[in-house]
Amino acid sequence: MSADDLREYMTEMQMAQASKFVSAMDKAEEARKKLVKALADKIEVTPEKIAEIKRTIAVKTRAAAERGETEVMVMRFPNTLCSDKGRAINNSERDWPESLTGRPRQAYEFWKEHLQPARYKLKALIIDWPGGLPGDVAFFLSWS
Repeated sequence: MSADDLREYMTEMQMAQASKFVSAMDKAEEARKKLVKALADKIEVTPEKIAEIKRTIAVKTRAAAERGETEVMVMRFPNTLCSDKGRAINNSERDWPESLTGRPRQAYEFWKEHLQPARYKLKALIIDWPGGLPGDVAFFLSWS
């Protein structure tokens, strides 16, 4: 294999890797769009659904407590489900819940109605910063 052949081979390998990367990015973006669409639609709140959510939260909080933790992430969602792209959450504004839409709004309302009376606290944070801009938001339930 000549030096030219080796350089050509390296270029082809780099192009193949770049193509795989772009394809993976496209797939990730498509999955993100599907997630946003699903989370934008509210779910029907029935007594059965409320009981199911309470069971799920009980399992998560109990497991966290057994590990000695005092909080657990209960929801993660793209900042596009906030009317201000997460600005109010990032700035810890008092009225940040007003920016929530779709299922994140329902999750907040669920906490307000079912968990806050039991003295659970809810914290919302921006948890990633793609390109230095606010990305996903997470809800953390705490009991300390």
